[in-house]
Amino acid sequence: MVQATSSDYGYLRQMVFSISQNVLDPSRDYLFDSRLTKVLRNQGMSQLGDLVRLLQSRRDTKLERDIAEAMTINETSFFRDSRPFELLRNELLPPMLITRRQTRSLRFWSAACSSGQEAYSLAMMTREYFPLLASWNIRIEGTDICAEVVERAQAGRYHRIEINRGLPARFIVKYFNKVLEDWLIKPEIKEMCAFRQSNLCGPQFPFARTTDRFDVVFLRNVMLYFSPETRKMLLERIHRVLEPDGILFLGASEQPADPSLWTSVLAGGTCYFRKSGGREGSVFEAEKGADLGTPRMVLADPRNYSNGAT
Repeated sequence: MVQATSSDYGYLRQMVFSISQNVLDPSRDYLFDSRLTKVLRNQGMSQLGDLVRLLQSRRDTKLERDIAEAMTINETSFFRDSRPFELLRNELLPPMLITRRQTRSLRFWSAACSSGQEAYSLAMMTREYFPLLASWNIRIEGTDICAEVVERAQAGRYHRIEINRGLPARFIVKYFNKVLEDWLIKPEIKEMCAFRQSNLCGPQFPFARTTDRFDVVFLRNVMLYFSPETRKMLLERIHRVLEPDGILFLGASEQPADPSLWTSVLAGGTCYFRKSGGREGSVFEAEKGADLGTPRMVLADPRNYSNGAT
């Protein structure tokens, strides 16, 4: 058995970066010891040094991918940081529904969706507060680099502790079925969502076709460990697939660095982003009608709430 050396940790950091673009600081090397326990067990090993020797002796792309996936952070919960969902519900979706009432279509993307709670939250929100959208084509895509969490998202089955994190009691009753000790998302919500494994920073971007366009993208807490170059590349890709009047949500501590591409807007106690020069519309007036069922509201020009980006 070979104990891991500092050069072994360096080898693992570089390998993870080459696959997922996650930059791991040497001060966090201890995370390899805790997060690769399952990988070591599957290889019949107990020491990271032995794992590195194996990787150096022969190329094993599956093993390398398993290690990169194990080092990703999969923290999530239903309606995590509720402010973006509240802002969508109360201010951003109503005018968007008016501009799309001819196509009767909305497409969301939960990037780095983990085990699916964010995507299912979007589905429950649209079904709960915009019930007449049941006749629309609402599609919520979820992607994640980790195959294990994608499988969990596809199953839509959650433990009690996961259900109790951020989910209103009435939503549990209305949108889940109790199965033994777990809760299973109901079919009418599950069918609104599609999940697949995909690497945001890989050579094959998840949505590269010219027809791949999104109205709302959630890319929250994904870029915290990316290099500036990787963030720039990813945000350029997101920019290409976002509709001209589309909306991007990042994590609370994340900002796109290029003001030529993105305009930041402060509203509802949170921040979201639009394409710079995109079709915002200075004043939207959403009137209650049979096709929307949304309350009347007038939204001021979003640029009035800009935090300085242009």
